[in-house]
Amino acid sequence: MTDIKVPELGESVSEATVGSWNFAEGDAVKKDDILVELETDKVSIEVRAEEDGTLSKIIASEGETVEIGAQLAVIGEGGGGSSADEDDTAEMDAAGDEPEDNNEEAGEDDGGEEDGGDLIEAVVPEMGESVSEGTVGAWLVDQGAAVKKDQALVEIETDKVAVEVPCPADGVLAERLVEEGDVVTPGAPIAKISAGGTSSSGSQPTEAKPESDAKNNPASDVKAMPSAARIAEENNLDLSKVEGTGKDGRVTKGDALKAVESGTAAPKSEPVKAPAPRSDDPREERVKMTRLRQTIARRLKDAQNTAAMLTTFNEADMTAIMQARKTHQEAFVAKHGVKLGFMSFFVKACVNALKEIPNVNAEIDGEEIVYKNYYDMGVAVSTERGLVVPVVRDADQMSLADIEKKIIELGTKARDGKLSIEEMQGATFTLSNGGIFGSLLSTPILNAPQSGILGMHKIQERPVAENGEVVIRPMMYLALSYDHRIVDGKEAVTFLVRVKEALEDPQRLLFDI
Repeated sequence: MTDIKVPELGESVSEATVGSWNFAEGDAVKKDDILVELETDKVSIEVRAEEDGTLSKIIASEGETVEIGAQLAVIGEGGGGSSADEDDTAEMDAAGDEPEDNNEEAGEDDGGEEDGGDLIEAVVPEMGESVSEGTVGAWLVDQGAAVKKDQALVEIETDKVAVEVPCPADGVLAERLVEEGDVVTPGAPIAKISAGGTSSSGSQPTEAKPESDAKNNPASDVKAMPSAARIAEENNLDLSKVEGTGKDGRVTKGDALKAVESGTAAPKSEPVKAPAPRSDDPREERVKMTRLRQTIARRLKDAQNTAAMLTTFNEADMTAIMQARKTHQEAFVAKHGVKLGFMSFFVKACVNALKEIPNVNAEIDGEEIVYKNYYDMGVAVSTERGLVVPVVRDADQMSLADIEKKIIELGTKARDGKLSIEEMQGATFTLSNGGIFGSLLSTPILNAPQSGILGMHKIQERPVAENGEVVIRPMMYLALSYDHRIVDGKEAVTFLVRVKEALEDPQRLLFDI
């Protein structure tokens, strides 16, 4: 007997919510099978079987909140008696002994199936790291239709990708267990396939094409996922000119989005339509917040309620850095294989200032102040799901090239949803660049339990007074939000001035002044 317990969830994470179980009590499991997924404030954690055996008992049900080390389930040795598959087989054997007219009635109920076979469940596949649920899209096969192994049955849409559910065997689609719009989790059954069965119509396996596919694909050999077809319809794209990277050349959602961004698929010529009358559809809708969005909302509000937050402002002339990038960019790329950006200068400038003003790099823990003698810089990254803050470790020991490479690596992981818990925890200070979205000025909220966050903004040419003359300079407003409980006003202002000085004269970083 082996106890399955809640693993370590990462620094500052003490509890999680139990998601859907992928196995039922009595099911046989193999080592490393994913038993259940736990959802935390930051990511989803997969709990795997530690050995082959039988899932004897489920202790924590879906939706329960569990702490680290809490018992989730018990795995027994061996096959452990009759599994769910054996029960299904027994039921099918029993059904085979029933009178012939009963079988005909069952065939009618299963959508016209004449020659029955073993019922096999088609389940939702794994949809990627940290993806715990998806929405059922358009069914590609009608109930009662003949299907072949690996044929796409339906498309599941997640926050990041669209995933096709393949047919597990040749046969007939006996029953749909979910409908379009339903929310499903990895491992959940979505249909039953009568293996070896035949359709009453005697038709060969066919794939149902959504109306939008036919509309957007003038060439008969173009296949596209429903989500790709919708994108094509919304953006007036000709999918026959989009190269599909999916199975059998199918155009995926990613292919369609890429075509929209690059403009490689010429828009179809359509007559100008008169403005449509105002829709009678509801003008409001309620959508449940994702767990990540709920966490972001709670943590930001907690930070406001806990810290004595204050923001101080300054501005920096970015001429020197812009000139340095222009002068050395080509050689920098040739040697390091990455462009010299602004973020590496800001990280270095902040590390330099933190060394002089250690309170900004500290945090309050109860009645004590914890001073950090290391410099792990959080860099805020905006993704489709929300804001995440991966960490650049030991930034004081890294070169400009090392910092640029690390930021690119972490940013890519963040947008792909592949960041681990460890990569998002333990930062001592955070930088947030709202300037990439056009923000001119803001007051960033602390990333608790940190005591400081630097807000970067849009570089904008403005007239400034210099040596008694008005000149045009590329200026950026800087904002430092800090916890006034631990950082005094003088320290905050001095910190921001040091950052300004390093940005306006980057050579100061070389001399450590």
